[in-house]
Amino acid sequence: MPFDGVTLGFVARQLKEKLVGGRVDRVSQPERDEIHLLIRSQGENLRLLLCAGANAARVHLTAHSKQNPMEPPMLCMLMRKYLQGGRVTDVRRIGSDRILEIDIEALDELGEARTRTLVAEIMGRHSNIILRGADGRIIDAVRHVDADISRVREVLPGLPYAYPPSQGKLDPDTADAQALLQMLQGAGGKLAKALQGGIAGLSPQAARELAFRLTGQHDAHLDALNVPQTAQRLRALLDGLYDLQPPVLMVGEDGEATDVFPYPQLSLTGMPMREVPEGISHALDLFYAGRDRRERMQQRSASLHRTLKTHIERCEKKLAIQLEELENSQRMDEYRINGELIQANLYRLEKGMQEACVENFYLPDCPAVRIPLDLKLTPVQNAQRYFRLYQKARSAREMAAQQKEKTEQELRYLEEQLDDLRKCTQPEELSEIRAMLERSGHVRKVQSRVKQRKAQPSQPFHYRATDGTDILVGKNSVQNDRLTGEARGDEIWMHAKNMPGSHVIICSTKVSEQTLLEAANLAAYYSKGQQSAQVPIDYTLRRYVKKPGGAPAGFVIYTNQRTLYITPDEHAVKRMTLVSG
Repeated sequence: MPFDGVTLGFVARQLKEKLVGGRVDRVSQPERDEIHLLIRSQGENLRLLLCAGANAARVHLTAHSKQNPMEPPMLCMLMRKYLQGGRVTDVRRIGSDRILEIDIEALDELGEARTRTLVAEIMGRHSNIILRGADGRIIDAVRHVDADISRVREVLPGLPYAYPPSQGKLDPDTADAQALLQMLQGAGGKLAKALQGGIAGLSPQAARELAFRLTGQHDAHLDALNVPQTAQRLRALLDGLYDLQPPVLMVGEDGEATDVFPYPQLSLTGMPMREVPEGISHALDLFYAGRDRRERMQQRSASLHRTLKTHIERCEKKLAIQLEELENSQRMDEYRINGELIQANLYRLEKGMQEACVENFYLPDCPAVRIPLDLKLTPVQNAQRYFRLYQKARSAREMAAQQKEKTEQELRYLEEQLDDLRKCTQPEELSEIRAMLERSGHVRKVQSRVKQRKAQPSQPFHYRATDGTDILVGKNSVQNDRLTGEARGDEIWMHAKNMPGSHVIICSTKVSEQTLLEAANLAAYYSKGQQSAQVPIDYTLRRYVKKPGGAPAGFVIYTNQRTLYITPDEHAVKRMTLVSG
């Protein structure tokens, strides 16, 4: 659900309870449209996040810090000047709109107490964060809006602050039953649509939820309702709205939060929901942190995917040229034979002849063959020319064969990384793949001026078979190396045959046929053959798996293997218990 007026109402109440009386210890601006306030309040260190991003505008407490730029932006320095060291004196929502104001009293240069107001306007792509002085004038804002952008309302330093134009809707906190009745009578049609169109701050889902709580119906029409009674019940529902607890997250099949609501949604019965008893800020923090992480993953993954596809296409073109060179080099024996046949028939040839018609004694019955000659060369020189062509073709074939082998190795490596990229679920796994590509020279290494903390190693998929046996699945070459290296010698190791894929370890010395098949299905699913049928899966004891010295990450050789042929079953994978990863 969008960050609507209802959600902001819940946030405003929580912030008023937690922040009033607190001291602003620090102000930071990690992003162009995001402000963080570190506030010491009621014995706690709290971090308040205000974001004016078009797709993530919001205000709430957060447990997540972000890296700040080397030089703080001008807005950040102004906020530090006017707000740092001050006390929060009030937090309020303006009417029923998506505007939150935070009053902060701090001493000015003369030691006098002055109140400045931090205004968060949560309005989609028009969202803004504004610092307003005690005189009501704008000190600065995240987004400057001049007359070229809006002729209705300018937001510029030094101008008097004006609230956004009202939409003319009813305030859900103050509208009485009579006003609600008049609104419903003048609307007609579906109740949910009437609520959204007549009451300020309601998103479509918030309106649908109110309509469902009023009628128990998903598509209630006003024509079929007792409108005066509905208006009375609506007023009572709005009066108790902020008592509805707790906030909830809607979760997808992968367990990730796909939406957040300030209270349980009865209209979405059947949808998987998780309650968040810690409060609305914690629920919002979980949702947006997860979404930010997924978006960063998608951006970084897309960049690496493009890079890998580009290198793979180059390798494929290079390999095609090398194969053509190898095919052309097959004529080298013809060159040698031509030279030898000319040498054997020098007594019959003269300078200026266009061709030599001689018997090929290398073939049965010695058939006559015609060998093209250079008119300007003597017979001996023509023979030497063919020997030179032979030597050149032989050298080219040796070089092309070596280059072909190197290109095929590089292509296998890149396809392995592309397959690993598909299995990434955590940022550190992307970092491991990027680090490998940097070492191999396929991605330019970026030097950061900020000292990076040593990253914790990423973890493989940890599945549990039907009989409770643990099965580990590597997500990339680094994990595959670690997984196989740490496995016991008597545990079963699996891998898709002759294609990129995960190393799979069955963590048991006694393995049932069912567990073996479940592990083989994982090996097939997490391989390049995911969309294929009858994927060959080799398995053997870990003791028979060796890593050659100097081999790249994830490369092993193995013996004593057996092979299963598996058609990957995605539904079977999703039915298995995923312990972690």
